[in-house]
Amino acid sequence: MTTRWLSPEEQRAWRAYLAATHLLEDAIDRQLQQDAGMPHLFYSVLANLSDAPDRRLRMTDLAETLKITRSRLTYAVTRLERDGLVRREDCRWDKRSSIAVLTDEGMAVLERTAPGHVETVRATLFDRLTPEQVGQLEAIFTGVARGLQGDDAESGAEDVPWRRRSSCSGPSTPPPACS
Repeated sequence: MTTRWLSPEEQRAWRAYLAATHLLEDAIDRQLQQDAGMPHLFYSVLANLSDAPDRRLRMTDLAETLKITRSRLTYAVTRLERDGLVRREDCRWDKRSSIAVLTDEGMAVLERTAPGHVETVRATLFDRLTPEQVGQLEAIFTGVARGLQGDDAESGAEDVPWRRRSSCSGPSTPPPACS
């Protein structure tokens, strides 16, 4: 097999992407650590729960939404639970599942932290782009994400983080939400 090396243009684009994403994540993490004492992942857990019906999501669904492994989500939720920002409940119809629930205290932290977070995202990314570039950015990364997570028929992506299972659990296809 012959290696398909990146062209000079692709190499520059790749390196620009790496530099920008590392700098953006660092800026967002610093702001969230300063304002809320938490990393971006923990904030993302709170934000996604706040958008869910009744501020609750099955852990597997939350892992998929966040595009992370279940074990990484379990670690984050355990820490947030310890701080009283999230609680876990058993899923009534699937004994293997649990539900993450955003507490009132977690919602208050999110409401207090969100303005600074949004301002950081705006200042570090969107204020540097034209409206046309914002649309292009969305189109580019939507296409990349679809290809990586198997949303297009040709990708065959099976090994996305939230689908990975430990060796002791088997496959399942439960309904999307517990009630």
